[in-house]
Amino acid sequence: MSTSVQSPLRELLATALLPGQVPPAAGAGEVSRAAAPAHLFLAVTSIPVGNNPVGVAIAPNSNLYVANSGSANVSVIDTTTDTVVGGPIGVGGTPVWLAVAPNGNAYVPNSGSNTVSVIDTATNTVVGGPIAVGAQPAVVAIAPNGNAYVTNFAANTVSVIDTATNTVVGGPIAVGAQPVGIAVAPNGNAYVTNRGSNTVTVINTATNTVIGAPIPVGNQPNFVAVAPNGNAYVANIGSNTVTVINTISNTVVGAPIAVGNQPWGIAVGADGMAYTANRAANSVTVFDTATNTVVGAPIAVGAGPIAVTAAPNNKVYVSNINGNNVSVIQFAPTLTSIVPNQGPIAGGTMVTITGTNLTGASVDVGGNPATGVTVNATGTQLTFVTPPGAAGPADVTVTTPGGGATLVGGFTYLLPVHATTLTATPALSKLFPPHVYYPFLTATLTDQATGLPVPGQTIVFSVGGNLMGTAVTDAQGVARFNETFILVYILANGGYDASFAGATTPTAILSPSSAHAGVIEP
Repeated sequence: MSTSVQSPLRELLATALLPGQVPPAAGAGEVSRAAAPAHLFLAVTSIPVGNNPVGVAIAPNSNLYVANSGSANVSVIDTTTDTVVGGPIGVGGTPVWLAVAPNGNAYVPNSGSNTVSVIDTATNTVVGGPIAVGAQPAVVAIAPNGNAYVTNFAANTVSVIDTATNTVVGGPIAVGAQPVGIAVAPNGNAYVTNRGSNTVTVINTATNTVIGAPIPVGNQPNFVAVAPNGNAYVANIGSNTVTVINTISNTVVGAPIAVGNQPWGIAVGADGMAYTANRAANSVTVFDTATNTVVGAPIAVGAGPIAVTAAPNNKVYVSNINGNNVSVIQFAPTLTSIVPNQGPIAGGTMVTITGTNLTGASVDVGGNPATGVTVNATGTQLTFVTPPGAAGPADVTVTTPGGGATLVGGFTYLLPVHATTLTATPALSKLFPPHVYYPFLTATLTDQATGLPVPGQTIVFSVGGNLMGTAVTDAQGVARFNETFILVYILANGGYDASFAGATTPTAILSPSSAHAGVIEP
């Protein structure tokens, strides 16, 4: 089998090595169907897809759509399970960077057939015939007005498709040389990276006209993404940098951000973290768009990473054109709150944890697995049911494929409160002359919740408010106190009192109770 794809793809998906640029790793400079060595896959997982995957896009149903340029089809991945769903969807020749519109339709530019295929992501079927656009369509972006904007790499233009009718609107918009990437800012302006002229063209999508002069950026600008802060981030293949454009003033902001070797793709997550797919370095660089500084070391992925996207659950998906797979990067969870943070030792408390990167989580409380774990679509909240545990604080540990995090003493197990009953028996005495028929006062302690006697608890005996002594309940819950020497006091006060101050046992908190007993003559 040949390791190359048809010729129209060569120029779009391959670049010449520029002076001073680091040579790419073996096979990373051209499209290849050879599998990558296993040791290169250092992301959390890798998902096999079709030949030479390029574009990746998330649909409203959270499925990931992958354009396989060498197979002329699109693979669908369930981002909850990270598994391929159904068979590949056939499209046109050499599909590249696709996008999904708000109506759920995916628009796939077929660089080898100069068309755009439309896929209904609800049914994963192609809708209608392919839409003819310019020569070598590369990337699609959806504007707020619902139109799809398609860069035509070999025609130096952008075509506009009305996604309501799936027809081309107006004539093509002339831009710079070899346009590839396109992204739309919140203000509705579209930013087009012109790889052949090292510039970015700005299009007003309300009028479909070019605004101002092209903006100079780095060498071979290939892809662009707009961050939540409104800035546009341009990945420059030939400079190994990212240029930042203020989309209000359409001017470059600060110095370029150094990333990995040959950054072909770039995406920004909802949290403002940006990711570049460094094709020649087989890695992903992460930087914070709030500070425009790189975070941590590059993350190793598959062979020839060419495109990247961040899912709503904050997992990052990277298409590896030379590895025929998609790498999945999942970061370690963070935990910010737990509600409620206490419950009974019997378990059964429904608990909610908020944080980030919680997708795929399991939960332990005090080392015991929780049940009923569910995570929301964005991976920011999970719920679970506590297992039984020992009284006191317990650590809550959340584990995902990306790592683990612990709330130390995050949940406190509480003992149940049980009411008690104390029953005192009357003193058996002859009043005249005083005589004790039975030498002991007795009091019986019972747990009202269980109906069982409570052993091992201290009972206080008093007469007329004065302490006479204490006794401990036996296995039958009975405390006995010798009345022989206090009979006069008992007779003078018409009886005695027994009281239990309450106590905590390994299984329950026992509430206080008391009783009064008189004197009877048999």
